Amino acid sequence: MQNQIADLIETLIQDDYSPDAVNKAMSALTPDDVALALESLPLAQRKQAWESIKYANRLDILVEMRGESRQLLLRELDDIEIETLFSDVDAEDLLEIADSLPNRLVDIALNQMDNKQREYYQQGIVYDDDIVGRWINHDLLIASQSIRASEALRLLKKKTPNYTDMVYLVNRTGRWVGCVRFEQLFKAQDHEPVSNLIDEDCSFILANTELTKASELLEHSGLTALPVVDENHVLLGRFHAGLAMETWRLANEAQQMSTAGLNEESDLFAPVKCSAANRGIWLGINLLTAFLASAFINLFEATLQQVVALAVLMPVVASMGGIAGSQTLTLIVRGLALGQITRSNLKSLLSKELKVGGLNGVLWAIIIGIITLWWFNNPMLGVVIALAIILNIVMAALFGVLIPVLLDKLRIDPALSGSVVLTTVTDIAGFVAFLGLGTILLL
Repeated sequence: MQNQIADLIETLIQDDYSPDAVNKAMSALTPDDVALALESLPLAQRKQAWESIKYANRLDILVEMRGESRQLLLRELDDIEIETLFSDVDAEDLLEIADSLPNRLVDIALNQMDNKQREYYQQGIVYDDDIVGRWINHDLLIASQSIRASEALRLLKKKTPNYTDMVYLVNRTGRWVGCVRFEQLFKAQDHEPVSNLIDEDCSFILANTELTKASELLEHSGLTALPVVDENHVLLGRFHAGLAMETWRLANEAQQMSTAGLNEESDLFAPVKCSAANRGIWLGINLLTAFLASAFINLFEATLQQVVALAVLMPVVASMGGIAGSQTLTLIVRGLALGQITRSNLKSLLSKELKVGGLNGVLWAIIIGIITLWWFNNPMLGVVIALAIILNIVMAALFGVLIPVLLDKLRIDPALSGSVVLTTVTDIAGFVAFLGLGTILLL
């Protein structure tokens, strides 16, 4: 699949490609694959490629694009093109892209929806992006709890939606009653009431549940989908495996991008000013922390002037502390994301990480001390850097645990800002330990 996407990108970059050839190549790819290919093109070629895509395929591809890519593309379209594009949009698709659309375009899309889809949209828009109620799938098999097995089986003669292995039962007021698996319907007598076939293991998800929690509930259920109900147990729709997998994929992508201070919605070929502004904020934050570290180094200016070797070896101390800290930070952030870290086990985890830091600190202190002795022929300089390495790695382990936990308590994403804070701490601790010991032992 990656080769097919790469081939499509190579084709679209050429100026003399055939629209028929492009659409033929796209037919073998899913909408999200085509969206990925379009996002890999410079903006000029992207607009040209978009015009070559069949109208019937454009909406699906637009929905799969990143928010910033979608905005950049829509800016190039006039109102007539947009109205044509949104003429067949449903509530689920509009909810997915609404945050990246100006209100004017949302209104255009809503005006072309039927009443049912508009109702679905209004139900979903009240929930935040990370709540399952916003991402409900309404394509499901529903039956009254009072019907018999033979009547329920007739539902299966219709087109069965993806990720469907059961029928959802409701009462006269639309409240969810239970689920009946297909296999139970096939085994039942025609006259048997479906209420006798309800699967006791089938649970439900409240609409105000967080997406990640809903995905976990679905995973543990062993089913392909679970019903979603409101606080009154009225059946709103379902949350299926496809949505769960997309939730985990997007969460993982967001975490990877946030470690660099970037947004997962960022476009690869976004305008230079926009990209520079997004990244410049984090460069500015990093600059402030760098000046803070430099200020601590300046306290030992006299020492550095007399022992130049300390300046040569400072990057070694900072690097070892930074790597050790990032290893611990990554482990803790993952544990927080999985809900593995609690108040009861934090002390034991901290103790374990300090022991790991101490062991690695001693091991690498000996190695680096020997190398320093061989390089500068100064035994006391070897002792200074060895002690500084031990202190910095232990400090990195300590703050590699405490910083993400504290940021999580403050409701600040530790994956986003933890590395910036931790790098500052390990740099300052390493420089102060190394230069402080150098001042004491070498002068």
